[in-house]
Amino acid sequence: MKGKNDQSLQEALKLMLEEYKLSARLNETRVKQLWGTLMGKKIATYTASVAVRKHTLYLTILSAPLKQELSFAKENIRTLMNDALGEEFIQEVVIM
Repeated sequence: MKGKNDQSLQEALKLMLEEYKLSARLNETRVKQLWGTLMGKKIATYTASVAVRKHTLYLTILSAPLKQELSFAKENIRTLMNDALGEEFIQEVVIM
């Protein structure tokens, strides 16, 4: 039997992340971890850095042809990341 103030662990964690403003940091870390998984081993090898600042994903790519190819797929990368995160966190993708 649940009381008036009872909530699931998931709800409690979500409230805590919102209260302490940690959800953005958590998503930034998750994006970095997801990059290699979602994009594959080959692309991850040519990626020098993955950074998220103010809902913008910054990717530093070492290969010029791969950089060109990924620049055409920015919207797909954004959609893929947001789907994996379960929310619209990434608003823009910048490839350097």
